[in-house]
Amino acid sequence: MMTRRTASLACAAAIGGFAADNKAERKEPVRILRVPGGGLQPQAGIDERGTLHVVYYAGDAHAGDLFYVRSSDRGSTFSPPIRVNSQPGSAIAAGTIRGAQLAIGKSNGVHIAWNGSEQAEPKGPMNPDSGKPGAPMLYSRLSDTGSHFEPQRNLMHRSFGLDGGGSVAADLAGNVDVAWHGIGMGEAAATGKEGEARRQVWLARSEDGGRSFPVEEKAWSRATGVCGCCGMKILADRTGHISALYRSATESVHRDIYLLWSNDRGRTFDGQLLHKWDVNACPMSSMDAAENGKETVAAWETGGQVYWVRLDPQGGAAGKPASAPGDGRGRKHPRIAINGNGEVLLAWTEGTGWQKGGSLAWQVYDGAGQARGVKKQLPGIPAWSFAAAIAHPDNTFSIIY
Repeated sequence: MMTRRTASLACAAAIGGFAADNKAERKEPVRILRVPGGGLQPQAGIDERGTLHVVYYAGDAHAGDLFYVRSSDRGSTFSPPIRVNSQPGSAIAAGTIRGAQLAIGKSNGVHIAWNGSEQAEPKGPMNPDSGKPGAPMLYSRLSDTGSHFEPQRNLMHRSFGLDGGGSVAADLAGNVDVAWHGIGMGEAAATGKEGEARRQVWLARSEDGGRSFPVEEKAWSRATGVCGCCGMKILADRTGHISALYRSATESVHRDIYLLWSNDRGRTFDGQLLHKWDVNACPMSSMDAAENGKETVAAWETGGQVYWVRLDPQGGAAGKPASAPGDGRGRKHPRIAINGNGEVLLAWTEGTGWQKGGSLAWQVYDGAGQARGVKKQLPGIPAWSFAAAIAHPDNTFSIIY
């Protein structure tokens, strides 16, 4: 028969073992990872199986290459890199907002779009302002075997003047949307407008998983202009609802964030002025968006501060934008993720600039949008780079930088 002392010791050992097991199983809410191979400008996504997909930049900032890796263990190890661009040196990192964007679509297909470098082939359409072919909006998809990327394709035919970065979205029905901003052929003569006022968001939409793309169309008819050297972001959620963010250039000084949305899988779009900013300069800013199957969130920069907001499922913002805590000077390139509990991770850079690196910062928010814990910060963002934010199926987060 077990004595009272023996029973007490056994119980204590069991409790201690249980606590140790719980401690071993407990996961950090935000895991920090470095870009494989010391690369720049990571973009990442999670597929339906929980596999992590990452694309990053390497090489000369004006004529480099894109590489793709994947991980089945939350980034502890990665597959050997596969070059995305079929022509060496046909990607660009300078400016920070012209690099690759990645989307995961039907059957976990991988789709990547990027601004072509000056060396890129095929060339973009002739730019009548310069009398030379412009930069192309390039696209490639991972082969069905997962062993290589298909030859890069230019999707610009009716528009020219690619400058700020384009974006790509994909849904579970096999639709792939590549968006960018540019100037329509003959736009200046038809409207009498000049400069950035001529720019609009364009969309090339594939209904066969990226195998073919009809010529691009204007996404929205409203004439807001687009900030020439700013990026944009397009996202398709799991129901096919599409959201897109871009920065306007109305009268050159109204560089506001606009939200576009489509409830018919990209055939038509409505829009909303989301956040105002009057500045007579091009801020070279970027945006981000993410979804968890139930909610979509979006993030952007205004006046050196970063903001985020939850979006209404039927279109538009669901509330007022929230800013990251603390001093808002010098913050750029926000990246956002949302987990299955509705918790949000917002990451951004601090102190970065032209040919200048800086620090990584981040904040976690609960399902009600309240900051959870304190803002964290780490040095080590290289020049021309930023971070990627990821929500895993177990509701933890990762940041890759």
